[in-house]
Amino acid sequence: MPNRTMYYGKGEVYAYRTFGAPLSGVKQIPESEVVSRDHTIWGLNINVAIGGRQFFTSFTEGDNQLVVATDSMKNFIQRHFAKYKGNTTEGFLYYVAKQFLETYSQMETIKISADELPFLPTNCIEKHQRKTSPHVFKKSRNETPFACVEIARNGSAVEIVEHYSGIKDLQLIKICGNSFVGFVRDEYTTLPEDSNRPLFIYLNIMWKYEEVESGIREIPDKYVLAEQVSDIASAVFHELNTKSIQQLIYQIGLRVLERFPQLSEVQFESQNRTWENVVDNIPNSSGKVYTEPRPPYGFQKFTVYRKDLAKENNIAQNSRGFI
Repeated sequence: MPNRTMYYGKGEVYAYRTFGAPLSGVKQIPESEVVSRDHTIWGLNINVAIGGRQFFTSFTEGDNQLVVATDSMKNFIQRHFAKYKGNTTEGFLYYVAKQFLETYSQMETIKISADELPFLPTNCIEKHQRKTSPHVFKKSRNETPFACVEIARNGSAVEIVEHYSGIKDLQLIKICGNSFVGFVRDEYTTLPEDSNRPLFIYLNIMWKYEEVESGIREIPDKYVLAEQVSDIASAVFHELNTKSIQQLIYQIGLRVLERFPQLSEVQFESQNRTWENVVDNIPNSSGKVYTEPRPPYGFQKFTVYRKDLAKENNIAQNSRGFI
């Protein structure tokens, strides 16, 4: 019999902490100015899934003697957010998951994830000077950092089963310097080749650490900020004469691994949302008019590993005559 899927939990547990511990001392990279988070407002949307063999009768017999109500889970998470002394989302997820196992012996596995809810600074006027308000923020509608940690009992110890960090809903448009030519043409092909197209992509990017402690412990110079990965993606997009989305995400992955040796892999989920032409020629202008593309859309999923970076580095060295 295959392993049975059996868990229950709570979704959309919102928690907003003000004046949390700031995160500073993050490694500077050339593509990004971001090296810290002040956590004046630290917002999370959390999902937790609980597993354990002792919950079986709650499914088969409606026996709730060992069931922790999901409302209690919500309160548990929110109140432990106040107790957490660290400064990373990954660290908090590990901390609260471990607290669940220490508090409830019937729980065997905890998978907990969170979308971060960024808030952006606003301006104010003080003494006739414009400055950043220390108290007023606006909720960001931009891309979302996220993280996931799964832990399980291993005898008297706790082991980390899974972990990853990422950023999702990143949307990038490059208006020129992209091509798509040389693809298979047969009786099913209606798409024209384009040597200089605008390219609009949606991106979800996920990364894993070689040593999980780099993500869940407070080691700032080993921590990777989602904002830095986002800045790498846009920088590579700018630099690359893009021949395909597949090539673009591969090159972004290589750059991320180059900048952060503590990472083992970078995974991508991408979508082609390139606009459709409406007006190709505007008199006395190099511009055009576009509209949203019709569904369906193309997508890609790809993982870049550290061995890929090593291979590319070897090729580059050999091409320069260093063997």
